[in-house]
Amino acid sequence: MQDPPPTDLVALLTATLEATHDGIIVVDANRRIVLWNTTLLRMFGVTSDVLLEGGVDAVNDVLWPQLENVDDVRETSRRLWANPDRELFDIIRFKDGRIYERFIAPHRVDDQVVWIVVSVHDVTRTAAIQQELEQHRTFLEQAQEVAHIGSWVAELDGSERVGWSRETHRIFGVEPNEFPGTRAAYYAFVHPDDRDAVAAAAQSAREQSGRTEIDHRIIRRDGALRWIHLETDVVRDAAGRPIRMIGTAQDVTERRALEDQLRQAQKMEAIGRLAGGIAHDINNALTAIAGYAELALGEVPPHAPARADIEEIRRAAERAGSVTKQLLAFSRKQIIEPRLFDLNDTVTAIARLLARLVGSDVLVRTHLADELRPIVGDPGQIEQAIVNLAVNARDAMPEGGSITLETSDVVVDEAVARTHLPMPPGEYVRLAVRDTGQGMSADTQARIFEPFFTTKAAGKGTGLGLSMVYGTMKQIGGFIFVASELGRGTTFTLYFPPAPESAARAAARGRGASSGDRPTILIAEDEDAVRHLVASTLRDEYTVLLARSADDALRVADERSEPVDLLLTDAIMPGKSGVELAATLVKRWPSLRVMFMSGYTEEQLSVAGVERPVTILEKPFTPRDLRRRIREMFVAR
Repeated sequence: MQDPPPTDLVALLTATLEATHDGIIVVDANRRIVLWNTTLLRMFGVTSDVLLEGGVDAVNDVLWPQLENVDDVRETSRRLWANPDRELFDIIRFKDGRIYERFIAPHRVDDQVVWIVVSVHDVTRTAAIQQELEQHRTFLEQAQEVAHIGSWVAELDGSERVGWSRETHRIFGVEPNEFPGTRAAYYAFVHPDDRDAVAAAAQSAREQSGRTEIDHRIIRRDGALRWIHLETDVVRDAAGRPIRMIGTAQDVTERRALEDQLRQAQKMEAIGRLAGGIAHDINNALTAIAGYAELALGEVPPHAPARADIEEIRRAAERAGSVTKQLLAFSRKQIIEPRLFDLNDTVTAIARLLARLVGSDVLVRTHLADELRPIVGDPGQIEQAIVNLAVNARDAMPEGGSITLETSDVVVDEAVARTHLPMPPGEYVRLAVRDTGQGMSADTQARIFEPFFTTKAAGKGTGLGLSMVYGTMKQIGGFIFVASELGRGTTFTLYFPPAPESAARAAARGRGASSGDRPTILIAEDEDAVRHLVASTLRDEYTVLLARSADDALRVADERSEPVDLLLTDAIMPGKSGVELAATLVKRWPSLRVMFMSGYTEEQLSVAGVERPVTILEKPFTPRDLRRRIREMFVAR
């Protein structure tokens, strides 16, 4: 040991030690304690007597029972006395939650260790803050995983460093240790066609204040193509210079797919309304053309030169009427004859026809469920839909292949429904029509159900086949989806709502004429040509009352003292509709028969106030059709 320092230096050293917030203890080479401060006594819970009388071992006897990590502290002490020449550092954790950092440094004189200085720093509050920060970081990571939104930071100091959160790594499909953390590594994931747009968005964010956002594609290491939504903000220094970019990353692939499906559904709905409106107006004109042509044929002698021309006019009207029927099918406004039936029976029957229709080089197979819930619809329409799908499949297999028809009862859950808008979850009867043909591109799939869209050569197709299938499914409350890939074939999946238990109820019709042998018919039709044609056709057998609107028909009805036997009305008219007119008059005359002249379905026309089943005369019709249907109504009991 050296001689003790002068008294004034000791006093100065003591004052210095007492002023510090750290605990200080000085030990000589013989493990005797030669100096300490009051802070150390408080921190370790010992007295000066213990330090003076017992030295290091006495301090350890008091200290170690209080420690949580006593084994670690013992190991530090062992290493210290095994080699006092080196500096050591350790953490002392107390059972009551206190945490101290301990620094051990030798003091040498003439290259000999004469004292060992131990400094103890209280980091309890700092550790708690660090633990809280770490906990918040963990919570943030978990919140990002729950929300599927990652975060990122890009330095603008020239280092090109980029940091990603754990969720961002998951979104990009790369492990943290596999991502170099550079801007170039990020751009390597960006789809080549989107890199310029991403770079321009980043440049725009740096040059102007405010947040920016962009959607772009990435190609993950597993080859998957995903859409990413980035939101970006820029951190600037006091001078306004950008120093880093921060933001979020979200995988929006499914959302974009759903948005595309929704836009497609909205587009098809708009096209359907347009097609239905056009067909309705054309049908009025065709009714007049075909009707007057038939009336003219009744007045023209068999060998008159004009007869052939009138026949051609009538045939042209009939051909045009077939087109409007397909438009009405697409717009879900075609007349149907719904009944309860088993889809398996329909598929079995049509499969035999398809085998001859598609040719010997195409194999038609069926996989039918053992028991299938019945559905309600027009079996003829369903058969036509299957034929249209099969014909398209045949055209996609010029060198032959196979068509498979498969039925099953399925339950569509929330997850499937989210990817098949607008189909809601629930129980369905499913029909899959699968071929091994050439397949279709995504662009073609987006348009195949549109009227008049076709990929066939000019003169090879009207483009109405699939739109008619689409309309048929919508009309019965079903759904149709397509899955295809070029070179991998195509599958059309049709979902039918199963029939409710009460679907087979029969409608009662007890009605009788009220005015003797010559019934009275009230005709409400806003098209002059159609109204006059109907009147000319019926005047010989019935008393005819004419009205050009629903309000006009109500005035005619008000002027009568006796009820009308039959209301013959257009379903859709300007102002009050024919449906509303029928609802009003049925309340006034409960025995009133109602016939709608329209291309709309019975389901759409059976509204509140017209509780009984109604009769529909599909436009365009001929005088012969009109007379036959009305006679059937009056002879029915």
